[in-house]
Amino acid sequence: MEQENNSRRDFLVTGLVAAAASVVAGCAPKSNVFEAAADEQVMPSGKKVKLLSVDGEVIEVDAAFLKPVPHMPPVSNSEARIGIPGKKFVMVIDLSRCKNLKKCQAACNHAHDLNPGENWIKVDPMKNSEHSAPYWEPTTCMHCDDPPCVKVCPVDATFKRQDGIVLIDSDRCIGCRFCMAACPYSTRVFNWGAPQISEEVAAQPYSCETSIPQKKGTVGKCDFCADMSRMGELPHCVSACPNGVYAFGDLNEDSVTNGAETFRFSDLIRDKAGYRLMEDLGTKPSVYYLPPVNRNFPFESGLETDSLQNPKN
Repeated sequence: MEQENNSRRDFLVTGLVAAAASVVAGCAPKSNVFEAAADEQVMPSGKKVKLLSVDGEVIEVDAAFLKPVPHMPPVSNSEARIGIPGKKFVMVIDLSRCKNLKKCQAACNHAHDLNPGENWIKVDPMKNSEHSAPYWEPTTCMHCDDPPCVKVCPVDATFKRQDGIVLIDSDRCIGCRFCMAACPYSTRVFNWGAPQISEEVAAQPYSCETSIPQKKGTVGKCDFCADMSRMGELPHCVSACPNGVYAFGDLNEDSVTNGAETFRFSDLIRDKAGYRLMEDLGTKPSVYYLPPVNRNFPFESGLETDSLQNPKN
């Protein structure tokens, strides 16, 4: 009986490995595992991995013959549309700390594999009146509580989650750009060309939470790094800024942090006269600004930084 079981197990192992080799090679199974391995230039590693066969038996296979499984998102796109229960994410941008370093922009572009020029975070020089002092203003998606972009999307590609984050499902996006026309903050970007990404990134299954991989003919925007929040980490722009310009947190917990400092959100907004852009529109943004008073850096230092980043030919 033992000999019969061993023979049956050997047969299953050989069949499993041969079948795996045939899938990779795109041809019929070879007569033995070593012939299949030779064709694919794969040799046994000696490291055994235990697997469960289709018959419910535990079998051992050499690790060299296992086909790598592609990176899978932590949640499905259907789950991503729901959001994280009990959370209401909010961001605070302190204009007194911004020096126009654009570290936030670079980190965002890298994390989302954006094409050159397709910035989801913009840092612009601003001036409220003729005689007022200029300052630098970073702009992201506002993740509005009453987002006009969601209302105009004809295919439900743009959606708002229960945790306040507004995302785009590029699998549904048809590129009509109605959302871009409806957004009063001009924070959305259209992917006119094919994304310049590696084959490894292109092979990943699309995730609404990471916005990767980007797709030609679709709209992209700041996603508040929803995947990082699910892991309990800060968005890339927040952690990349060396001056603590951005603070991110949970409105329900009344707490925001820039990584080095943690604040009570309600106190911060009240004590430093926080405000939201274009409040009269009734969009109810989730991004708050602190005015540029008692600035850490003079405006001119940001101009010097900008000239170093974009030298004239």
